[in-house]
Amino acid sequence: MTPNTKPKVVKDYDKLTEVVKEQIKLHYPHGFRQHLITFKNAQGKFVSALPFETEDRYYLVRMTQTEATEIIEDDTDYNQDGILKVDVRAEYVEKYIDNDEVDIDDALDEKTNT
Repeated sequence: MTPNTKPKVVKDYDKLTEVVKEQIKLHYPHGFRQHLITFKNAQGKFVSALPFETEDRYYLVRMTQTEATEIIEDDTDYNQDGILKVDVRAEYVEKYIDNDEVDIDDALDEKTNT
């Protein structure tokens, strides 16, 4: 197994662009809570986050289990069972999967620099 040499980006969910959020929804259509990991931050405190990897970077999207549940419950893209709606998933697949013009890393950088 080769070590992960990609730059790590740690962000709060609410600081992400819509493009990144939509890509995360495609990657985690059944919600986030069960995919959270725990890591030690720079201050030595344990933090939970949702991992999300692109070709160039490894993202850790900070959120607690409670926040992960609330994000899905409040998001109209998910149904009452916490599953990404079929029509929304189809829209995002059409929007992103075969579209080489969308660069998730650039979208996140754009949000960071504004």
